[in-house]
Amino acid sequence: MSRIGKNPVVVPEKVQVSVNGLNVSVKGPNGALEYTFCDRVTIALEGNEVKVNPVDESKKARAMWGTARTLINNMVTGVTTGFTKTLEFNGVGYKAAVSGNVLNLNLGYSHPIDYTLPEGVSAKVTKNVIELTGCDKELVGFAAAKVRSFRPPEPYKGKGIRYSDEHIIRKAGKSAGK
Repeated sequence: MSRIGKNPVVVPEKVQVSVNGLNVSVKGPNGALEYTFCDRVTIALEGNEVKVNPVDESKKARAMWGTARTLINNMVTGVTTGFTKTLEFNGVGYKAAVSGNVLNLNLGYSHPIDYTLPEGVSAKVTKNVIELTGCDKELVGFAAAKVRSFRPPEPYKGKGIRYSDEHIIRKAGKSAGK
């Protein structure tokens, strides 16, 4: 039995949830999200709770039970409070700026990098910190991973873009071997 899947998702009063078979749409103050789930689970809206149950006792159905419940919970959380990923960049001459929905990055390459943010994700830059926010957890995480991939942190000097809660293990340099 899934410990996560058996818990119902409580829907706050300012959020509207509609279940149409396997299609779930959630609307709230921060936006609207929609997702179509696989046919291994059944989703039911009972009052102000969304309940997810497996279709049968197969391994795939039990695996999708907790996953579907968590995805619905993330949708409800996203339209109420939203999700944020924080990135930090270190390096001489590294700069970032936001103009509209384009993130302009100067990361020590011979050319600037202009990254167009996905629809529903917004960015804010203060000093050496980039904050990506949005209501879709998957999209915010994808955008943060893409921005980090432009200049991943290197272990010798620590230059590059890293998540704010990421710890980079530093290596000694050439002099350590002597």
